[in-house]
Amino acid sequence: MLYYLFEYLNKVLNIPGTGVFQYITFRSSLAFMLSLLLSTIYGKRIITFLRNQQIGETVRELGLAGQNEKSGTPTMGGLIIIFATLIPVMLFAKLQNVYILLLIVTTLWMGTIGFIDDYIKIFKKDKQGLKGIFKVFGQVGLGLIVGSVLYFHPAVTVRTSASNSDVYKVTTETMISQGPVEVKSTATTIPFFKNNELDYAKVLAWTGEGYEKWAWLIFIPVVIFIITAVSNGANLTDGIDGLAAGTSAISVLALGIFTFLSGNIIFSTYLNIMYIPNSGEMTVFIAAFVGALIGFLWYNSYPASVFMGDTGSLTIGGIIAVLAIAVRKELLIPLLCGIFLVENLSVVLQVGYFKYTKKRFGEGRRIFLMAPLHHHYQKKGYHESKIVTRFWIVAIMLAILSIVTLKLR
Repeated sequence: MLYYLFEYLNKVLNIPGTGVFQYITFRSSLAFMLSLLLSTIYGKRIITFLRNQQIGETVRELGLAGQNEKSGTPTMGGLIIIFATLIPVMLFAKLQNVYILLLIVTTLWMGTIGFIDDYIKIFKKDKQGLKGIFKVFGQVGLGLIVGSVLYFHPAVTVRTSASNSDVYKVTTETMISQGPVEVKSTATTIPFFKNNELDYAKVLAWTGEGYEKWAWLIFIPVVIFIITAVSNGANLTDGIDGLAAGTSAISVLALGIFTFLSGNIIFSTYLNIMYIPNSGEMTVFIAAFVGALIGFLWYNSYPASVFMGDTGSLTIGGIIAVLAIAVRKELLIPLLCGIFLVENLSVVLQVGYFKYTKKRFGEGRRIFLMAPLHHHYQKKGYHESKIVTRFWIVAIMLAILSIVTLKLR
């Protein structure tokens, strides 16, 4: 909203200095600082409210050191992340931007699913929470919305090639190309490969002429799968103090770099990457989101004063998935979100191997001492703060390697 106010002050009243609001970097900086302040200052009040309402975590008996002491710790702390993200976005972002609208819908949609899940666990005393089938329906519903908008909306375009001879018109930090026009496309980026673009539509090339108009049959299911997988991965990672929030902040920061570069025609041309018009505005959302995650860590670091609950973890996963898809970097998710991936795989392998051995030998066997993977290391005697710090280090290395793929091909 402030963006439009200052745009009016600049263009209509011509007040000196008001034009600075047109810059993405300026608005992103303000969004980050405000979200950090909101999450740290008002986060304490939200935690106090949750504690007064007796919205506490019921800890399962897992036989892990220090686990019983966590019982009663306020949960639903994901509300801090949601509010600290959305308020700066409402103030500093272009609310008419299709990508910003998609991210706001994603935040509210996944936050609502997570909130219902936490509500059932806490107030209905049902440890299972929202039934898995309803969670999947919610994730699929969001995937349908995101996939349909990204595929059909006329403002979602890309430009996969650029020439040094192109002419650009400079409007603050947005470069408008006077060269070849942008087009609708289902192309995405393949990391580590030269000429690294994959068009989902080409999967249907065997059907003959006009196959491009049926590309949504491939694109939308891919979007649904990614959103479901990443949100569940974030949910599984949220098991010890500071793990999900810290690793997510690192991944989102890397996505912010991709977003800013892909939304700028000069940088995208120099790096020979896909130019995505209007996508740079997502940098403002990302800055607010990172600020909210870091501010939440103030209270979620060991020993945690609050847990994010499914309200936070499902929201985080959904946002990361939509960001990666929107900036055409979804094939980087296994690398960029490697922590989520191994947490997911550890559960799948554990359950699958247990069922297989029980069927074959009559007794279930395990690969890990406990799944997800972070609990395996707890069982081995590592303190959870050491596990979290080491997982953060791995996440940083994965994020750096992901950024390096801009030129490593």
